[in-house]
Amino acid sequence: MSEILIFGGTTEGRRLAEYCKNCGISTDVSVATEYGAALLPDGVRVLCGRMDTPQMTALILEKNYSLVIDATHPYAVEATANIRAACENAGIRCLRLIRTSSDVCGKTAENMNELIRLLNSSDDTVLSTLGSKALAQLTSVRNYRERLWIRVLPSEGILQQCRDLGYDTEMVIQERGPFTTEQNIAHLKKSGAKILVTKESGETGGYSEKAEAARIYGAEMITLTRPAEQGCSLDEIIGIIEREHSK
Repeated sequence: MSEILIFGGTTEGRRLAEYCKNCGISTDVSVATEYGAALLPDGVRVLCGRMDTPQMTALILEKNYSLVIDATHPYAVEATANIRAACENAGIRCLRLIRTSSDVCGKTAENMNELIRLLNSSDDTVLSTLGSKALAQLTSVRNYRERLWIRVLPSEGILQQCRDLGYDTEMVIQERGPFTTEQNIAHLKKSGAKILVTKESGETGGYSEKAEAARIYGAEMITLTRPAEQGCSLDEIIGIIEREHSK
């Protein structure tokens, strides 16, 4: 029987899973995709597949975990809400792992509507590193088929989604990160983009490498800022586990 359930898929979630494994703490890690599962350290029990609140609640009750940790992506607002609701339903403690912020460069947008307004105030070519979840909303960018380059994970399903939404697939960069400053510069050169769009992804999400690439290449940076939330840092959660779960 596992003591801890981690909802992961992030760098912080993987580091926490590795810490628990090294300490001999029985832990399950839930990730949404096979890609997320492949990144986890050997010896960690992995639960792969997306779950809604009732499914999460049933899992927590069935496995009788003593602690749930939400280490999902800072922008995965729906997943965090589902995890919180499931823990409330099951009557179990839930800790939210918060990613450390970076200093934000250039212009910022608090939401996608504001971001699209900023992009529509210009006719410049754009390189989006927001990922596939933003594809549908970005079709609201004026002349998006001619102006918008997209960087996404290599996946035929994602490429088909781009086709279905009307993107020019010659302007889709399918590569897997993390990306160095040099790789980001190469993608800016390939696209000829004058604007680089990114999330406030923190150091572990490669934000500083993108910011440095934009500075060197001379592109404007627009950052979709992180939703405000409360929680604990990775070190703080490790401290809690050390006090309460270490053998």
